[in-house]
Amino acid sequence: MPSRSAIYTHGHHESVLRSHRWRTAENSAGYLLPYLRLGMSLLDVGCGPGTITVDLAARLAPGRVVGIDPAPEAVVLARTAAGEGPMAPRIELGDVRTWSGGGFDVVHAHQVLQHVADPVEVLRAMAALCVPGGLVAARDSDYSAMAWFPRLPELDRWMELYQRTARANGGEPDAGPRLLGWAHAAGLGEVTATASVWCFANDADRAFWGGMWADRIVESAMARQLLQSGLATRAELVEISHGWRRWAADPDGVFTIPHGEIVARLPGR
Repeated sequence: MPSRSAIYTHGHHESVLRSHRWRTAENSAGYLLPYLRLGMSLLDVGCGPGTITVDLAARLAPGRVVGIDPAPEAVVLARTAAGEGPMAPRIELGDVRTWSGGGFDVVHAHQVLQHVADPVEVLRAMAALCVPGGLVAARDSDYSAMAWFPRLPELDRWMELYQRTARANGGEPDAGPRLLGWAHAAGLGEVTATASVWCFANDADRAFWGGMWADRIVESAMARQLLQSGLATRAELVEISHGWRRWAADPDGVFTIPHGEIVARLPGR
């Protein structure tokens, strides 16, 4: 299937995977859980290290659950997380636009559409892998609506750099509120849109989120892209990293991340 491509801004450095491994069905797919039933089949698109996939598989057993990801390093981690056994999800290397499979009751993607050049095309590909009457579900953050306190200039600069880099890579960092429109453009029909928020506001959460981004801004693929493009200097990235640690150490620190969510029921049954 011919398509425009985009570069994955974050890459797969340990600091990135640290945040991905934190994700569960409860904290990242809560909007979808009321639709699920034991025995349903589900495809998890862009499954990353597989923590959401494994969680969903446990909730749907004995239903068939498959996770796919185009990054070989993510597939290795997801297979380790999945383990073995008749109820373990199957993990495969693949891009939803070209993957050969189908017949799923649910096709789900978490934080995927913000990183692709043509999210409408991806939603259509997800729908093509569903059974008639199946569900297409997606959740993505909205970077422009993220809020934090205290309002440190280093974090303001981080946001500016992230927005510029993500768009230069062909993605849409403010994907959350666009999901409904993309679903309509994809012709998905009966679509329910909701929203939810991650909030990092206690000592443990601040240490996790702030420490993760303090490492990520100087060590991940995004850091390399910023340096290579000339958008930032190494000294500036180190300064932003220090800003993240200052935020994490502040007992009044709060960071909120809004997400848009869609569940589309396809025609058929």
